[in-house]
Amino acid sequence: MQEYTLIRSDRRTLALEITPTLEVLVRAPRRCSQQEIDRFVESHSRWLDKHLAIQKERQAAQQISPAEEQWLRETAAEELPRRVAHYAALMGLNPTSVKITSAQKRFGSCNSRGGLCFSFRLMQYPDSAIDYVVVHELAHLRHMNHGKAFYTLVARYMPDYKERQALLKSPTPKQ
Repeated sequence: MQEYTLIRSDRRTLALEITPTLEVLVRAPRRCSQQEIDRFVESHSRWLDKHLAIQKERQAAQQISPAEEQWLRETAAEELPRRVAHYAALMGLNPTSVKITSAQKRFGSCNSRGGLCFSFRLMQYPDSAIDYVVVHELAHLRHMNHGKAFYTLVARYMPDYKERQALLKSPTPKQ
């Protein structure tokens, strides 16, 4: 059986979580028996094995050397403002700034003042995925949410955005 850390609380259901350090957490109601918890973990062993493997593969793919990081940062600083300018002109939008960050969990963000941020790690992905993130963040200048109007705007300039978005979920970039 998979080793795990048990966290009891005033919740009503059992839940599994895999941390960034690949630790398995089980969240359980205070009154749940240890036997029930063990059965729950055992019944989800295939899910745990699959998702632990995916997390390990992602972590291996995300490790980059200092030289690679420098190249990615330089490429991002050159490419992303150019791409933002291109799509902003097409979409009739005007971001106030474009910054390159070290974000690990998000490829881009948009603040309420119209500033766009992009992780240098985005440059590890295909051009079509990079362009999707640019259009996605630009669309937030008009719609600061992920509602229907937001995705309608994205689709107007990138009808295949779902396929491009899927490229970002790949555990190993540039495939």
